[in-house]
This record gives sequence, structure tokens and C-alpha cells, in this order.
Amino acid sequence: MRIHLITPIVTEDIRTLDDVAGLNSADLSITQSLIASGPVSIECEFDEAMSVPGIVAEAIAAERSGADAIIIDCMGDPGLNAAREVVSIPVLGPSESSMHLAAMLGHKYSVVTVLDSVVPMIENLAKIYGTNDKLASVRVINIPVLELEAAPDKLIGELAKASVAAVEEDGAHAIVLGCTGFLGCAEGITAALEAKNHSLPVIDPIPATVCVAAGIVRAGLTHSKRTYAKPRSKDLKGYPSIKI
Repeated sequence: MRIHLITPIVTEDIRTLDDVAGLNSADLSITQSLIASGPVSIECEFDEAMSVPGIVAEAIAAERSGADAIIIDCMGDPGLNAAREVVSIPVLGPSESSMHLAAMLGHKYSVVTVLDSVVPMIENLAKIYGTNDKLASVRVINIPVLELEAAPDKLIGELAKASVAAVEEDGAHAIVLGCTGFLGCAEGITAALEAKNHSLPVIDPIPATVCVAAGIVRAGLTHSKRTYAKPRSKDLKGYPSIKI
């Protein structure tokens, strides 16, 4: 099985295959690509909109190259529905997958994310995905996406502080890491919560979504074409890389 990760920005090396190497196994491999044009990071609705044509092009290319499933590497799930329309293999968003997992694993969940500009996006997605009643809060750490790798200890510390507050002040029973740039941080946050006598799941979106994608593929399932019908053929000016 091959799962393809579309990182929907143009910043080189912000995501590499080394980052997800630990998710490979004897019967599962992960490939990855950036989009050719679009934003350097995604932190608002405008950034998301600018990333969608590139996501659609990469989804088509991934299916044609033999991928079994696609994951969009952003907690905004940009282009998710559009990508599902143009391919037949499963396409997953880490926000949708993580929110549903959190809703199953705890009575209430909180999302800890990067900036205030992301909060409306996360709250709107919770409504769309039907988990809004389970959403206790969305907390931010005020570190931009492109600065996440600059100070790893500070990042873990801020995430831990926000997660503890989400539990003690907002009533969260599960934590969702609200940026795929937080990959690998769940263990440190879990330890910080346990030090405060809080035992609860901390969901790292990319590993969790890889597991969901693999399960869907193994079950022989994909998204419904009654929901995500293939677009009718028509002229599309200005997007030579998109051929449906």
C-alpha cells in the first residue's frame, strides 16, 4: 500500500519523507509532494484558497502514479472535497480524521493550534464534520507555522501549557494537535499532562490519519461518488496541470 502526502505549500523542506519515515512498514509506504504554486504556509482562509488548485493537480498525479490513498498535510483540510471529486482513491483530511477520533475517544476535545487566525477555520470545520458539540475549545500558542522548528523546546512548552489549560479550564477530555507542523510533539504533551495527573489521548494528526487511511484501503472502501461526483468535462483556463 502506498499513501501519498500532499503538503499544500511551496516551502521546501518544511515536510520531508524523513519526518514520516517511522510511519512506513513492511506493507505500507509513504510518498510526499509539495504544490508547485501557492502560499508559503497556511494560516487563514486566503492561504487555503490559494493552495487548492495545486492540491487538485497533485491529487490527480498521485492517483495516476499508483497511490492507494491521499492525505492533505494541513489541519485546514484545504481542497479536500475538490480532490475527492477528481480522484477515485480515498482522500483524507487530518482535521476531519482527528476530530472524529477525538469525539470517539473522549467526551469533549480541544484543539491546540498556531495562531488566532486559524481559530475560525477550526471551529467551522468542527461544525461541518458534526463534532461541534464535542468541541470544548480551540487554544493557540501564537507561534507562526514557519517558526515552529526554530525552538523545539519552546514549542513543546507552549503546547503543553495550552493543553493543560484546555483540560483544567475548558473541560477537554482529549487533545487534538491543530497543526500538522506539530508532528512528533504528542509524546511530550502527554508527559506534561500526566505530570498534572491528566490521563487522556493526545492526537497527532498525521500518524492518526495514516492509520485511518490504511484501514479504509484495507477494507476496500473509498468515498462515495454520489457525494463527490466527478466534475463534468468543461474548459478550464489557466490551469494546464489539471487534466481531469
